[in-house]
Amino acid sequence: MKNRVTGLGGFFFKTKEPNKIKDWYATHLGLNTDQYGCTFWWKDKEGNDCSTQWSPMNEDTEYFRPSTATFMMNFRVENLVELLQVLKKEGVTVVGEIEEYSYGKFGWILDPDGNKLELWEPIDKAFLQ
Repeated sequence: MKNRVTGLGGFFFKTKEPNKIKDWYATHLGLNTDQYGCTFWWKDKEGNDCSTQWSPMNEDTEYFRPSTATFMMNFRVENLVELLQVLKKEGVTVVGEIEEYSYGKFGWILDPDGNKLELWEPIDKAFLQ
């Protein structure tokens, strides 16, 4: 498999007051925040629109389970189904089932420290509509 990870899709972290922290980042760092955090837009090497998400989440979120970490990284991938098959054969722990939305497919794995990593096969244009 040539390209496993093509970029950082997002960084999610737990905080006591997500709205307060979004306001702080908007005020002091100029992030254009909304209910999800901040979306950064960029172009890939072919000139396609791509996005990376920065998202503060409530400290009691269950989304990171089974990891106990206070953060989760999301990596952009090209072929999620194939990649998860390869990773499984390599002995990597796959968590849950693939979920599909208008903006892409998602799968999850655990790294050796037990951190949950989200893998995203994106359809960035869905965010532009």
